[in-house]
Amino acid sequence: MENENIIYAENLTKKFGSFVAVNSISFSVKKGEIYGFLGANGAGKTTAIRMLCGLSTPSSGKATVAGFDVYKQTENIKKNIGYMSQKFSLYEDLTVKENITFYGGIYGLSDKEIKEKTEYLLDILKIGDAKDKLIKSLPLGWKQKLAFSVAVIHNPKIVFLDEPTGGVDPLTRRQFWNMIYEEASRGITVFVTTHYMDEAEYCNRVSIMSDGIIAALDTPSKLKEKYNANTMHEVFVKIAR
Repeated sequence: MENENIIYAENLTKKFGSFVAVNSISFSVKKGEIYGFLGANGAGKTTAIRMLCGLSTPSSGKATVAGFDVYKQTENIKKNIGYMSQKFSLYEDLTVKENITFYGGIYGLSDKEIKEKTEYLLDILKIGDAKDKLIKSLPLGWKQKLAFSVAVIHNPKIVFLDEPTGGVDPLTRRQFWNMIYEEASRGITVFVTTHYMDEAEYCNRVSIMSDGIIAALDTPSKLKEKYNANTMHEVFVKIAR
């Protein structure tokens, strides 16, 4: 089972002193899947993501990401993933072009690849006119789309998105999800946390965390059926209660 999945977690746990932030969670994610990792603020989502990204050592349990062990092979994990958070993804005091160059370098692309990727991204995102503008001067929607593009600039096996659409208007959110679908169709696995329940409908499968545990896990349609709900928001409310 472990070998078939690009992410595999078994009884994964993280404690801070006596507080259990993530309590023995088990799940798996397949290659190319869009996997929604939902839960209210404080449910343990970000802590779980940090363990899977190799940024935080689990207290117990086991997990592999892209075939690498979260305890012993964190550097290999970091090379095979992309990461984008709502709070920090781009350097505000660098220009659009400088951010692309910087992250291309961090992810180990050659100068030639960085040049090609920069031209490609400026074209596809239609922000060529803003290439020399500082990130802080851009609208939030532009920033988010650029941050996502930069997170997958090195064609990672998995991209982790931690509440990527927070504070973004509905139209930009829709465009952002079109970008997610495109990357998933190219075989990149997308692991996304969100507190917008309508976005859960766009995922292949969804798990819902509550108080550090996974309280539910299935496709959106099966979860709605199980909880006798019309929307994922209704499912979430029933579980959170």
